[in-house]
Amino acid sequence: MGIVQNQSFKNTIITYLGFGIGAVNVLFLFTKFLPNDYHGLVAFVLSTANIMMPLFALGVHNTIIKFYSTFKTRNSINSFLTLMLILPLFIVIPFGLIGYLSFDLIANLLSEKNAIIGDYVVLIFVAAICFSYFEIFYSWAKVQMQSVFGNFMKEVFHRVGVLLLFVFISFDWLTVDQFIYGVVTVYIIRTVVMMLYAFRIKRPTIKFAKIPNLSAIIKYTLLIIIAGSVANIILEIDKFMIGQYIQIEKVAFYGVAIYIATVVGVPARSMHQITNPITAVFLNNKDINSLKVLYKKSSLNLFIISGFIFLLIVLNINELYKLIPPEFSNGLMVVFLVSIAKLSDNLIGNNNAILFNSDYYRIVLLLGVLLAVMAVLLNMVLIPNYGINGAAFATFISIIIYNIAKVSFVWVKFKMTPFTVNTVKTLVLILVLIGVFYFWEFPFHAIVNIALKSILIGLCYGLVVYFLNLSEDITAIINKLFRKTS
Repeated sequence: MGIVQNQSFKNTIITYLGFGIGAVNVLFLFTKFLPNDYHGLVAFVLSTANIMMPLFALGVHNTIIKFYSTFKTRNSINSFLTLMLILPLFIVIPFGLIGYLSFDLIANLLSEKNAIIGDYVVLIFVAAICFSYFEIFYSWAKVQMQSVFGNFMKEVFHRVGVLLLFVFISFDWLTVDQFIYGVVTVYIIRTVVMMLYAFRIKRPTIKFAKIPNLSAIIKYTLLIIIAGSVANIILEIDKFMIGQYIQIEKVAFYGVAIYIATVVGVPARSMHQITNPITAVFLNNKDINSLKVLYKKSSLNLFIISGFIFLLIVLNINELYKLIPPEFSNGLMVVFLVSIAKLSDNLIGNNNAILFNSDYYRIVLLLGVLLAVMAVLLNMVLIPNYGINGAAFATFISIIIYNIAKVSFVWVKFKMTPFTVNTVKTLVLILVLIGVFYFWEFPFHAIVNIALKSILIGLCYGLVVYFLNLSEDITAIINKLFRKTS
């Protein structure tokens, strides 16, 4: 777990730095400098692009992770990577032509409920290409066991770029319309920088030699598109469908709530960057014992860390909403539901990496498709009736069922589960602290209240985790920190 601990720790710090900057952007700058409809428009454009990303990437970013370690010769590696760079163009170019020829029809369809969308449809296409190739270049670096810089680019770079755009708006150097284009420009720059870094680690050598096991690679690539699409549909379809059913400014209210809740998912995002390629190596080498150890440790460590973040958010959410415009407080229920869903993502550890890098990915894809359809149907029923709370319920139900199904499948096929006795102890600890602190409020300014309560929660949670030794890895890190400070 050495390399996992090292890079996961760095990735977590970087990711929270990014989320801290993003929090300033989303909670304060978006709400201050952008009208609600333009705020919702940004969320709609980026969410729609994220839905399209797996298709445009053609599953290549996952294929690189799964198959790279199976190639042993320079020629086979270069031929494989050449194919990975070219393959997405077989989707991007035809879609670009179709979009160009049918632009008016597509724009009219997307802007039927909210006319503001029509002028920015082209940005969805550009952003989708950027998201796709960024993930490909990031995977290129990850298979070299270099995930930290890519994580910085993924979590920090674009948020700093957006922050600078708000500075420009504050000095009247940008209009709101130019800001929208500026956001997409930031993502273009991010993709180029990631490409240069990936190619510096492993310089591409264009090679068109025969690739061993090519049919399996193509089959996996085409099928994994479904997996990526399923995950993104479950995560992003809500914001897209809100923009199609109700006023687009509601996307802004929902987006702020989702951003707050998504902080719970940061540890899983951080650890996944390094556990994904390691899991692929274990599976390719048939090292099931090491895989079981990684499965349990990743689940427990992620649950403990994300459980603490969950507590900080849920127990401070009322005070946090006092710091932003009152109309955004309609997203309170969204925060609760999606935070629990994100907590479940952490609880299943590296489950996704096991499934999508194993020989059982086909069956899981079928299951994912069924759940994605369910997510769409739930959104269609719940959003018109319950607004953004309906979207949150749809997301919550879909993610929980999907995670239960994935854990059950791994247990059936690999005879292993991520849970331990310490998982139960951690759950009890979280529930007890919610009961103790939820109704405990200080009579001070909201920021002071958040700080005081967070310190108390942190002390209680940290001491129990440490003295009960709920995680050997976390205890070792704490001991190491104490030795450095003493």
